Amino acid sequence: MRQPSVISRRTAAAAAVLVVVVAGAAACGPEAGSKGGDGGSGAAGAPKKGGTLTVLNSAPQEDFDPARLYTSGGGNVPSLVFRTLTTRNREDGAAGSKVVPDLATDLGRPSKNATVWTYTLKDDLKYEDGTAITSADIKYGIERSFAAELSGGAPYLRDWLIGGAGYQGPYKDKKGLDSIETPDAKTIVFHLNKPEGEFPFLATQTQTTPVPKAKDTGTKYEEHPLSSGPYKVVANEGDGERLILERNTYWSPATDEERKAYPDRIDVRSGLDSAVINQRLSASQGADAAAVTTDTNLGPAELAKFSGDKKLAARVGTGHFGFTNYIAFNPKVKPFDNPKVRQAISYAVDRSSVINAAGGSSLAAPATTFLPDQESFGHTPYDAFPAGKSGNPAKARELLKEAGYPNGLTVTLTHNNDKNFATSPEIATALQEALKKAGITVKLRGLESNAYSDTVYNVRTEPGFFLAGWGADWPSGGPFFAPIFDGRQIVKAGYNFNSGRLNDPAVNKEIDEINKLTDLDAAAKRWGALDKKVGERALTVPLFHPVYKRLYGESVKNVVISDWTGVLDISQVAVK
Repeated sequence: MRQPSVISRRTAAAAAVLVVVVAGAAACGPEAGSKGGDGGSGAAGAPKKGGTLTVLNSAPQEDFDPARLYTSGGGNVPSLVFRTLTTRNREDGAAGSKVVPDLATDLGRPSKNATVWTYTLKDDLKYEDGTAITSADIKYGIERSFAAELSGGAPYLRDWLIGGAGYQGPYKDKKGLDSIETPDAKTIVFHLNKPEGEFPFLATQTQTTPVPKAKDTGTKYEEHPLSSGPYKVVANEGDGERLILERNTYWSPATDEERKAYPDRIDVRSGLDSAVINQRLSASQGADAAAVTTDTNLGPAELAKFSGDKKLAARVGTGHFGFTNYIAFNPKVKPFDNPKVRQAISYAVDRSSVINAAGGSSLAAPATTFLPDQESFGHTPYDAFPAGKSGNPAKARELLKEAGYPNGLTVTLTHNNDKNFATSPEIATALQEALKKAGITVKLRGLESNAYSDTVYNVRTEPGFFLAGWGADWPSGGPFFAPIFDGRQIVKAGYNFNSGRLNDPAVNKEIDEINKLTDLDAAAKRWGALDKKVGERALTVPLFHPVYKRLYGESVKNVVISDWTGVLDISQVAVK
């Protein structure tokens, strides 16, 4: 997100790795329900209000402040407390990749070539204390996200708003941002420095959560943020290690078509080992029968065990978050400056062995396109270097000979030492064995996680050949494609994700032209066409799109898993 996503570009990289490890499943849970709420998977019977939902997670919900969260679609647990101008459509699969209104009456009204966006708030919006939510609160909520003390959120508002780059937040600059206007209590207007047809997607991020200035307690706000959603925080222990949420009685479902808010109470417990989480969900004893996880996947061994147990298998949600694992090349490093060497490696890759190393076909789908294989991204099927499922070593040898390496060559592949089934030793070893058949000797260079990120995303230390992954801040081509291939996003002092150092004026121009489009379906087709065009340059080798598997308790009903988040949507779950 951008998965890398980005206020600091370092944050982006961290996000990217996070999605691979913990982000989860989309595209339909078993007999999954929809936001209509009258269907449901899990335990039999229609979902009803009441009970306590337990959330078992490995990572704590740190920095529970809308300014500091790096979310898309409003997040999952955060979305229960923080409402935003727009949000994700709470439905299964592809339908869940759509953006819909939340606090606003519509998706925004663009003008001046999509450089001005105007929103009107719904009637009768209230905080947990019964006071009215105003457009000034949304403006202030955004402005405080610029404060250094509250860093961590996505960088788009800083990048897109006029004057955003130099603004330091309301604690230092009480004047605020002139590029956000609030002509009345229900209207908010954004002035952008360039056309952005995808602004409705950006408006789903928690930075557009209203925060009343009088209730802002700075860095302590995360301890008890004022709720605009169906639940309020009644306890926050250990910086998000345990969160307890109870109903916000002033939330009105008449103003919120998306969140069902079935449980009376939600108990989020974090810091748990992933194996323990899956064991507890599998056993479903006591409170764990009404439990889910938002960050822990099932692994190959667990899935193998479940294959013979129909009851357990029926409690596994499956899906595909928009993510691509790939080989990255740095053409500034020899021999990868030679396109034929990059093409040879593209032909030599055995995706079948890579899929097996990633956990098998239940957990990974082969990729030949950089964009994820979902319509919302503009996916256009293509294979620039068709080599079948197992690679074409003969074609690879032929290209190496043309490149001046008739006797093969030796290269070094940098990977992460973490066993994440993505950028890890298993994947690197599978590639090493496949490339050997083509006369390419691969030496493996494994780095610990922090060192890996610091090395491969730095222009000064970036290797010529390494494993990488990228996911979307929202389900469209824009935040997925541009950071990797827009030459103007090459970062020389900080985290850089354009490993191929592509800076083609024609590509940059097409990115700008697509960004002007407010017809998101038309934009998607253009992103797909551009992906195919750039893919022919062999700057990356797409390997696979991860498939996510999540287990949930036997009493959980109304499982909804969308193509936006890839995880079970807590706002739809019932436990009675």
